[in-house]
Amino acid sequence: MATTTTSSSLLALPSFRSNCNQRPSFRVRAQISGDKATSVEPVNGSVPVSKLPNPKGSEVNGKVKFQREDEIELLWDDGYGSKSVKDYFAAAREILKKPDGGPPRWFSPVDCGQPIKDAPTLFFLPGMDGTGMGLVPHQIALGKAFHVWCLHIPVHDRTPFQGLLKIVEDVLRQEHATRPNKPIYLVGDSFGGCMALAVAARNPSIDLVLILVNPATSFERSPLQPLLPILEMVPEELHFTIPYALSFIMGDPIKMASIGIDNQLPAGIKLNKLREKLTNSMLPLLSELGGIIPRETLLWKLKLLRSGAAYTNSRIHAVEAEVLLLVSGKDRMLPSQEESKRLHGLLKNCTVRCFKENGHTLLLEDSLSLLTVIKGTCKYRRSRRYDFASDFLPPSKGELDFALQELLRFLRNAVSSVFLSTMEDGRIVNGLAGVPDEGPVLLVGYHMLMGLELGPMSEAFIKEKNILFRGMAHPILYAETDSTKEFGYMDWIKVFGAYPVTATNLFKLLSSKSHVLLYPGGAREALHNRGEQYKLIWPDQQEFVRMAARFGATIVPFGTVGEDDIAELVLDYNDLMKIPFLSNYISEVTRDTKEFKLRDESSGEVANQQLYLPGVLPKIPGRFYYLFGKPIHTKGRPELVKDKEAAKLVYLEAKEEVEKCIAYLLKKREEDPYRSVVDRLSYSLTHLPENDVPSFEP
Repeated sequence: MATTTTSSSLLALPSFRSNCNQRPSFRVRAQISGDKATSVEPVNGSVPVSKLPNPKGSEVNGKVKFQREDEIELLWDDGYGSKSVKDYFAAAREILKKPDGGPPRWFSPVDCGQPIKDAPTLFFLPGMDGTGMGLVPHQIALGKAFHVWCLHIPVHDRTPFQGLLKIVEDVLRQEHATRPNKPIYLVGDSFGGCMALAVAARNPSIDLVLILVNPATSFERSPLQPLLPILEMVPEELHFTIPYALSFIMGDPIKMASIGIDNQLPAGIKLNKLREKLTNSMLPLLSELGGIIPRETLLWKLKLLRSGAAYTNSRIHAVEAEVLLLVSGKDRMLPSQEESKRLHGLLKNCTVRCFKENGHTLLLEDSLSLLTVIKGTCKYRRSRRYDFASDFLPPSKGELDFALQELLRFLRNAVSSVFLSTMEDGRIVNGLAGVPDEGPVLLVGYHMLMGLELGPMSEAFIKEKNILFRGMAHPILYAETDSTKEFGYMDWIKVFGAYPVTATNLFKLLSSKSHVLLYPGGAREALHNRGEQYKLIWPDQQEFVRMAARFGATIVPFGTVGEDDIAELVLDYNDLMKIPFLSNYISEVTRDTKEFKLRDESSGEVANQQLYLPGVLPKIPGRFYYLFGKPIHTKGRPELVKDKEAAKLVYLEAKEEVEKCIAYLLKKREEDPYRSVVDRLSYSLTHLPENDVPSFEP
């Protein structure tokens, strides 16, 4: 089998037909583009799986085999950062070695490999380059979650816009006929965004999820419009300067070169690496754009773009599909941020995420893995409706590293968390050994001010026990009403398993034997008033006990302390509501919470807490302490499901255990010689970095 240093790809002609969960049964001419081109001829109208290349290049008894993983493991390698714009140019150069006049065709990148069981299909529609290689930095990650196919439009192809739409529609209809209950994903980059919207408008009955990246529907308002007539006047011998100049308008070379450079490197080393990539790789490669988009092709693509944008805008009102719109804040080719507001208002089901520091070529620049964005916006599903239990994909190692270094770095370093747990015999030990490894497990405890305990707690479970607990979140965090929203912390908590706290979701997660985190005090406890720190504000009903008993789940009560060591609450809800303009703002921001009834039986302050940001004054950081109490077993106790009195006793037992944990930690932290951040810094200066700062003896 040929190996290659470029992004090898499986090319297939447009007679594409696929049953994505079985052996391919479509008539194709398959070719591996790399150092050597190899043809695979159909056998009885199909290409045998054993003759297709393994994305990992492994061979067994001389035969290449695919291996499909049914599920994605926690901290899997998503490959983001291993491929960059340099690989894009190498792949484009490879696919354009033998330029032809078409027709457009589909190919599946070998890097994508085989996806998980029941994975949906994703079709990538390219921008003006037409190579179909725009997903190169994202192929490995996307290949785990999707059957990925990319459209290649040859350099000299002159298929009109509606002809391209028919090619896409033929594939969609074949896929829909094969798997009618599966969603089909269309990722449209720039010009491809116009194609995706137009196809969706013409096929409202197909379950489509559109992911539009700076769609070119705003082409008529492009700042380049006055320059377009000049392009037709540029002599052929000077054309090489046009793509080179356009590259700086279309994208940000620095952001492109930044892919794969560790953000945690010292500034000097990071700048040196960036300079080397710019001078040795990035800038020389830009001159190759002239080969990817020759003069006649560029002029044709601009006409195609204008006609495609006009066609799409005339039919955009008919789009019924679910839409995720990704726009760049520094797009100098199109007014993408302004266009996002227009599309958000026109499209019936549209979610927007803005990337303010990126240019037009968002997918080739250093930002985030496309799969991370899809997961963080809850757009990954394998059936007609998104399921928070079965459709969840665990975070990758790259996602964990980003979250710890970019989102939680300051908090982690400031609070240096201490974790304790209680064994079955009642002994309190360091670490999480007392928390059961096997689910279902229901963690119930005290919700610290603004939920500050969640990040360090999630990290500890992942690193020590290789367990990702699924944490509850207020449903209002899943509302999508902002057309300028950036991909931020609220999206990241979804990447790490947060789910809307509803009885249905709790039922599904416990039935799947997950570790589930539940705060009975909810938002009321996390947004408590002054003088209420470490007070449990739980409802009277035994809400979670009967649900846990139904699945034989182990209830693990826990307490956390430390909020009073890092901040002082100076303005609570009652104080803020006395300030007129803040009172109106809180009411306006939280007006959508009224449609969410979190508790069917509860009433009062616990059930009706409005969300707001309290006023706090930071302190010199102390330390966070966690104690997981003795597990409460419900397995073999069927009476808890129907007997409310018996369930109430277990509920009170769990609540009492949480209070004991808090009291224990408040007392024992006084014995910690390294409770102050100053003492911990002194310890770190005299010990190796891998040594954890000690605490009190349990």
